[in-house]
Amino acid sequence: MSLPESSTLGGRLTALAQRLGLLGRASRQIFARASVLRLPFKVLPAPADSICWHEGPQLQQLLHLPRGALSGPVQEDKAQAHSALTQVVEAQTQQLQSFDLRLIDGFACTTPAPGYGSFEDYAASEHCRQVRIISYKDFLKAMSQPLPRFMAGDPVELLQANWRTRTFWAGETRGEAFASAIAYARRRGLEVLLPANMVRYRLSEAGLDNLQHRYHVLAMPEEAWSDPGFMGLLLDNGIPYARLSLLKKAGKPEFLLLPKEHQDATALG
Repeated sequence: MSLPESSTLGGRLTALAQRLGLLGRASRQIFARASVLRLPFKVLPAPADSICWHEGPQLQQLLHLPRGALSGPVQEDKAQAHSALTQVVEAQTQQLQSFDLRLIDGFACTTPAPGYGSFEDYAASEHCRQVRIISYKDFLKAMSQPLPRFMAGDPVELLQANWRTRTFWAGETRGEAFASAIAYARRRGLEVLLPANMVRYRLSEAGLDNLQHRYHVLAMPEEAWSDPGFMGLLLDNGIPYARLSLLKKAGKPEFLLLPKEHQDATALG
């Protein structure tokens, strides 16, 4: 009787690892059990190119990652994973003397912005139907709603991230008025200059290298954490791990960090 292709492949990989001396007996057993697990993995969606800051990857949260964001049975394992994760993202704040607000094409408002690719699309939607801008006076009124000190020339708060393609306004309210005013300024060729405080987030090459060197980082489906076969592998064998629930939303994966220095963890990873 022929074995399923996946089982045959798992056996081949186990045998290869054994010949290379990479796995001990316990690790071989873990590897063999892991190779036949059937978890409900789904294709990870591509990052959304949206005007909503919160709709894209929230990697900036790693910079000030709460210790409670990690779970696992051993405090030391969680602490080490926490230390590695907080090195992945860096931030720099820059004060700009003059910034053209027409270059902004996103905001930190959470609703009802998701799903729109530009301020023009959003301004033309039913969400913004109460914002009516047909004159410069209307523009000033609309812009003064999200930016009450707009006429006084107070700095605007901005966000950028090198894993995103946009410049975002950090404000979280009056997004309809802000988007409509910016769309109007672009359409009319109206230069809108303000000083700005820009926070730029970027992925640290050294931090990413350190994380890759020390850990297997696996995106796990939500259902994995209630799967007896998967949890049995972790707990029955005392495999060190940390579970990151930073992006915990319905249908979103969570992340499993397995230290590469531990042979059994590497067998599973």
